[in-house]
Amino acid sequence: MMHSMTRVNGKILWANMHLLFWLSLVPFATAWMGENHFAKNTMTIYGFTLLMAGVAYWILQNLIIASQGKDSVLKKAVGKDWKGKSSPILYMIGIAFSFFNEWLSGAVCVFVALMWLIPDKRIERTLEHLEKDKNNG
Repeated sequence: MMHSMTRVNGKILWANMHLLFWLSLVPFATAWMGENHFAKNTMTIYGFTLLMAGVAYWILQNLIIASQGKDSVLKKAVGKDWKGKSSPILYMIGIAFSFFNEWLSGAVCVFVALMWLIPDKRIERTLEHLEKDKNNG
């Protein structure tokens, strides 16, 4: 995502710091959840931490697109961005499940992780196409 940028502004830097903050809390939430054997309150905090990281990612992505314009590489690459839009919704479902069944909540979190584990080559493909067009044109 960052490789697609041509310029950076203060909003993008703050959004990146916001994302890094929430990502830095993931090891704490994971350890706390593990120490308490997936207790309901720890699953809620874990899901909330992941939700906020997902929201921070979405904010950063949209700020980059806004600064680069509607014809930006990132806008072309992400397209409809079903992963980015569905992740926060699934995390909210996982948080709701944590109040009733912590194992269902954990399953939702694992599903989202597996969804992102599948490599997404959209940005790389878009950059390669632009490079080819630049070299041919």
